[in-house]
Amino acid sequence: MARPRAFDERQVLERAREQFWATGFAGTRMDDIARVTGLGKGSLYGAFGDKGKLFHRVFGDWCAAVVEVAEGVLAGGPDAEAMGRLSAYVRLMAENAASDAERRGCLLAKSVAELAGQDPVVAARSAGTMTALQALLRREIAAAQRHGDIDGAADPDELAALLLTVVRGLEAVGKAGLDPRTLSRVADTALAVLPRPTSANGDSGAV
Repeated sequence: MARPRAFDERQVLERAREQFWATGFAGTRMDDIARVTGLGKGSLYGAFGDKGKLFHRVFGDWCAAVVEVAEGVLAGGPDAEAMGRLSAYVRLMAENAASDAERRGCLLAKSVAELAGQDPVVAARSAGTMTALQALLRREIAAAQRHGDIDGAADPDELAALLLTVVRGLEAVGKAGLDPRTLSRVADTALAVLPRPTSANGDSGAV
């Protein structure tokens, strides 16, 4: 009968994530992971495999969390509230970028920059994450179009891609030092430029 693991797996993964986040994949050794988790390397290898497999587990969990946060805000619901959900999500991403005082950035973005060109697992998981985020945005945009808050003639896929680019870009420019007030204005501008429906007399309604 197998012996139960004498450690908290979730805690180990969180500490490993923090190490990878701080020093990157290439800059992290299994000795570093052993030090921050308090586990021997043999236990780490036995539980998670080599450094690459451990990183893939951490990265996969992070990508799932990114989508989960978006799902919590872009939760679907009445079409009349879709514009509010979109606004809440875009502004939340601006607030998150502004609150990153250490300018660590997002583990997803950092890992893609370092590994996507050479690690097919990271490339596939990051692409899947972006696809999931775009689908959530598209659903809310389509709902806002049905309610008349966004021009129904606009392509919801293109608008979703635009907002996705904005929210992911907010993290990058925030890490580079753009101030919180400007980040907030970027979010507001992105929402303001969504095409408004045109009334019969040619006037645009408010978004």
